[in-house]
Amino acid sequence: MGQITLPGNPPIAVVLRRSAQARRLSLRLSQIDGRVTLTMPRRLPEREALGFLREKEAWLRGHLEARGADVAVGLGAVLPVEGVARLLKPGQGRAVTLGTDAIEVPGAAERVPARVQGWLRTLARDRLAEASDRHAAALGRPYTKLTLRDTRSRWGSCTADGALMYSWRLVLAPPEVLDYVAAHEVAHLAEMNHSGAFWAVVERLYGDWRPARNWLRDEGGGLHRYRFSD
Repeated sequence: MGQITLPGNPPIAVVLRRSAQARRLSLRLSQIDGRVTLTMPRRLPEREALGFLREKEAWLRGHLEARGADVAVGLGAVLPVEGVARLLKPGQGRAVTLGTDAIEVPGAAERVPARVQGWLRTLARDRLAEASDRHAAALGRPYTKLTLRDTRSRWGSCTADGALMYSWRLVLAPPEVLDYVAAHEVAHLAEMNHSGAFWAVVERLYGDWRPARNWLRDEGGGLHRYRFSD
């Protein structure tokens, strides 16, 4: 892989990926981290790739603007928790406190990102364990364990031995979205596939799952814009 820069204001870094299987140029913008990747046939001259990028520049800049810039988490930043935007403010005492429109974080400013991330992970575990327990009880099938990760390729998973994994960033989304993902993964305890039978189980556990799935498709990438470290 290589990298070129599309000039402009601002300049756009583009990862070049040459592929023996590629028959044409294809451009991809990751909604997760904002990375721009141009896949191109192995022997295509780089000047043709740059020409292709210039043709797509308006499209690319429009989508980058719609995605929004990354947000460094710290005092003064605005962070969504359970779908509600909240201002990070200095706090008193020892515990992070969730208010209606603010999150109060005690301690030194340089420790705020780590403290908020740890607090979010704890909150996410509480919410996801409650939802998973509730859906598993309704299904009549227990899960074996629950783990949290900061995954970029999926919001959750269920293994053949009943282990559930979730992205802790789901706690940033509206509660109904988190609940849908829990119902989705618990449904795999009965149907380890995405067949019609599987979606019938999801609907029985959760109800109409389409709005929540659409939210994740349209808005979920934005949950990865929040950076807790360099």
